[in-house]
Amino acid sequence: MSAPTLIDSKAGEPELDSLNDILGFHIRLAHGAVYRHFTETFVELDLTQKQVSALWAVADQPGIAQVDVGAQLRMDRATTMTIVNRLEERGYLRRERSESDKRKQALFITASGEEALAEAKRCIAEHEAWLKARFTAEEIEKLVEMLARIHD
Repeated sequence: MSAPTLIDSKAGEPELDSLNDILGFHIRLAHGAVYRHFTETFVELDLTQKQVSALWAVADQPGIAQVDVGAQLRMDRATTMTIVNRLEERGYLRRERSESDKRKQALFITASGEEALAEAKRCIAEHEAWLKARFTAEEIEKLVEMLARIHD
């Protein structure tokens, strides 16, 4: 593969000819743009995507086992534990010994966690509106279907 050719393109940015045919490159650029916007939207809330997802899962399933949160969000045990620890330290979640299996930690959202999640949902709505404005409803449906083929 030859070195990328620099050509003036839209907004005066260099164009990378040889990379334009690489699907993974475009997925990475798209992910970067979406992640940057998400981070900017959430800057005042001081929560990560994974923390918000964990809060949401616990709010939707009170008493869910910590290990099940990790499984649902496709995170390893260490990452799940770190996220739950941080949310607990901030007073957003509380752990209790599971009634059904004493080896497991049951998770519950606190009132502070509910407030943080409500604000996070507002931020997500803003972020989703920004993202979805780039597509028609039909394109969004197809894009989700196509992306699911990669991550499922």
